[in-house]
Amino acid sequence: MLDIRGAPCERAGVRSALLGGQSRDGLLAYGHASGADEAALFDSIREHQALGYRAIRVQTAVPGLGSVYGVASAPAAGGDRYDYEPARRAAVPTEEAWDTRAYLRHLPRVFEAVRAEFGPELPLLHDAHHRLTPVQAASLGKALEPYDLFWLEDCTPAENQEAFRLIRQHTTTPLATGEVFNTVWDYQTLIREQLIDYVRSAVTHTGGITPMRRLLDFAAQYQIKSGMHGPTDISPVGMAAALHLGLATHNFGIQEYMRHSPVTLEVFRTSYTFQDGYLHPGENHGLGVELDLAAARAHPYEPAYLPVNRQLDGTVHDW
Repeated sequence: MLDIRGAPCERAGVRSALLGGQSRDGLLAYGHASGADEAALFDSIREHQALGYRAIRVQTAVPGLGSVYGVASAPAAGGDRYDYEPARRAAVPTEEAWDTRAYLRHLPRVFEAVRAEFGPELPLLHDAHHRLTPVQAASLGKALEPYDLFWLEDCTPAENQEAFRLIRQHTTTPLATGEVFNTVWDYQTLIREQLIDYVRSAVTHTGGITPMRRLLDFAAQYQIKSGMHGPTDISPVGMAAALHLGLATHNFGIQEYMRHSPVTLEVFRTSYTFQDGYLHPGENHGLGVELDLAAARAHPYEPAYLPVNRQLDGTVHDW
């Protein structure tokens, strides 16, 4: 079996070969850096760079607020015993406070500081977690333009596809969305009108490899790339599927990669690798993941919850 260049598929793995062979040698991955203040954020970025990441998502606390979703409560770049961050083990979800105006004032200053410290070459990403109105999202995208973001993610609730028309009119910051979507139909307006730059769906949430491949083929007609969802609540099986698809997809963009804990990797034995900032699915047959049921039984289920987000007046808000 040959890859798309006519060379033997020695590195593509069985699944990638079935998808047409590899389009690249590896998959650029980004990690999640965060901090309660500038010093902690810089430390987290350096920690991710030391692990090999060549692209970094930047999340920050907001002065005057307590914990903020997306900001790790402790350094987690190397993986912890559990994959819970930012979910937490508790009887009920924790509550966080939110102030959009304070966030909009603070975030551009954070990216100004990060660029001054780490230079213009490091690809930087940010996730707004659906918290902004279309006008607020447009304002943020414009304010972040001087800092050359790789993308601004989930800047407004993605279900309102028409809202991205307004955002697109007012900013050239690249936009990514879709981790809450399940089918190609959710993207029709966003892709056809070229209102986003990156598709954020996960293989596990979108019906599997074949439906996701069709979605990315649709996006490719409009020069829109993949940025597949890859937090730790996507299991190593879902991650491996994304890597095989990304390796074979011409319009691959970047892969989110949160490192699973050692406990998870005892249960799911993987063949994919991460080296010099790039992921590769490995050369084992199939997806390259083996499930160890005996190891799974040794770790009973423990509930963990994402936080509930409230505005300062107590109104429930997007997390």
